[in-house]
Amino acid sequence: TAKAAGGSPAAVYLTAAARIAVAVLVFDAYRYAWHRLAHINRFIYRHLHSWHHRLVVPYAFGAQYNHPVEGLLLDTVGGALAFLASGMSPRVSIFFFTLCTVKGVDDHCGLWLPGNVFRLCFWNNTAYHDVHHQLRSSRYNFSQPFFVIWDRLLGTYAGYTVEERHGGGLQVKIIKDHA
Repeated sequence: TAKAAGGSPAAVYLTAAARIAVAVLVFDAYRYAWHRLAHINRFIYRHLHSWHHRLVVPYAFGAQYNHPVEGLLLDTVGGALAFLASGMSPRVSIFFFTLCTVKGVDDHCGLWLPGNVFRLCFWNNTAYHDVHHQLRSSRYNFSQPFFVIWDRLLGTYAGYTVEERHGGGLQVKIIKDHA
């Protein structure tokens, strides 16, 4: 309860939101670093990360499709670091880890849904990550799952457009000028 936590209900919710924000930043930075390393290091890519890239066209549950060791290093270690760095309680971590899982699934779902709240809140979205999974563009858009700032700061950002596909549907196209 708020009284047991030593503050008003509003203070408790603000504290939880601040801790989730810190966790999101830590988790996002860790995942960028690991993801980029997994593409630079041939051994890690060949033996671990290539499992995930067997999916050229991402689908929702493909977000969780990876080598078990990579799952441990990427998700478990990254989540633990975010949890510890933020100082969040186990109860607040339920919301944080649910957010991370749902966001990862959304980024890999391959659907550009109208009114998608994640697309409205984050530039890192289904289309952004789809660029990374396209053939010959896995050198770009490593950021996942929340922000694109790491790609922009570290020179791995690739712009894109979402266009109507002849015959129906939408397709993601990489903009030639990646800046």
